[in-house]
Amino acid sequence: MPKRAMITGITGQDGSFLAELLLQKGYEVFGVIRRSSSFNTGRIDHLYQDRHEPGTRLRMLYGDLNDSSSLNKILRQVEPDEIYNLGAQSHVRVSFDIPEYTAEVTGLGTVRLLEAIRDVGIRPRFYQASSSELYGKAVQTPQTEKTPFNPRSPYACAKAYAYYITVNYRESYGLFACNGILFNHESERRGETFVTRKITRAATRIKCGLLKKLYLGNLDARRDWGHAADYVEAMWLMMQAEIPDDYVIATGESHSVREFLDAAFGYLKLDWREHVEIDPHYFRPAEVDLLRGDADKARRVLRWKPKVDFEGLVRRMVDHDIKLAEQERAVAQHRKPIEIAA
Repeated sequence: MPKRAMITGITGQDGSFLAELLLQKGYEVFGVIRRSSSFNTGRIDHLYQDRHEPGTRLRMLYGDLNDSSSLNKILRQVEPDEIYNLGAQSHVRVSFDIPEYTAEVTGLGTVRLLEAIRDVGIRPRFYQASSSELYGKAVQTPQTEKTPFNPRSPYACAKAYAYYITVNYRESYGLFACNGILFNHESERRGETFVTRKITRAATRIKCGLLKKLYLGNLDARRDWGHAADYVEAMWLMMQAEIPDDYVIATGESHSVREFLDAAFGYLKLDWREHVEIDPHYFRPAEVDLLRGDADKARRVLRWKPKVDFEGLVRRMVDHDIKLAEQERAVAQHRKPIEIAA
């Protein structure tokens, strides 16, 4: 029988790449999605022809990390071999606006899922999506698995709780549970409110004459950026290890937002300084200036290393978004003005 994997947050960037990877490896994949008045499955629609077709290896189930009963029901129904908890309120800046909701979903959602595992009495392998934001105002660079956490946002604080409760259930109940401390990872599937995708969408729309200005916050913040497809492979490798453990996943390089602008606009032969304006609204109340990870442990134990470098990441995102911008321009050019009868 094929392995069964359950993914929370399957409709997000990482969830879509992970589902793709697991299906390629022959898994049955069960995605947990929240009930909504509109479909939000655009990132995974290409993975199945008919989600209701008997025998399909990808199925969606309604559930919510805020609802323990739905999690219990899904676990009893699916009995997964592996659980990947990627669901979260994942936007750092927004977490300052909705800190309580962020704590409920990103923090307490993890313990609800872990308790559901205990309640149902199954023994799956469990992956918790941790974040480099845990390091915040880091006390050392690069950051390793031993670097102390210093969270600087409600999102990072919630992730710290999720990290430690995962370790606690591993040590207290013998659960195969691991944390992936993933540094920033982007792709053409990144949400458009995140700074990297915001830049590539704006740059390509400016190139096509659809936009004039891009408004950003701190251009000096430095991050360790990799490609999401590389990082979900690391998630899977952690779950295949003999012993559960926690791993930093990173490229080992850091680049500023300003450098990302240079790469994206430069690839399009544009000068970003003519189009970018600073808006104080986009600054965080507590800023994280520099994050750079050391993934030596993952290289040694998991034999993992990133395949896509910084320049390659930016170009992939721009290549994807220029096609979207060209489609937008074509639609705008063929749209006929509405005539109103007198």
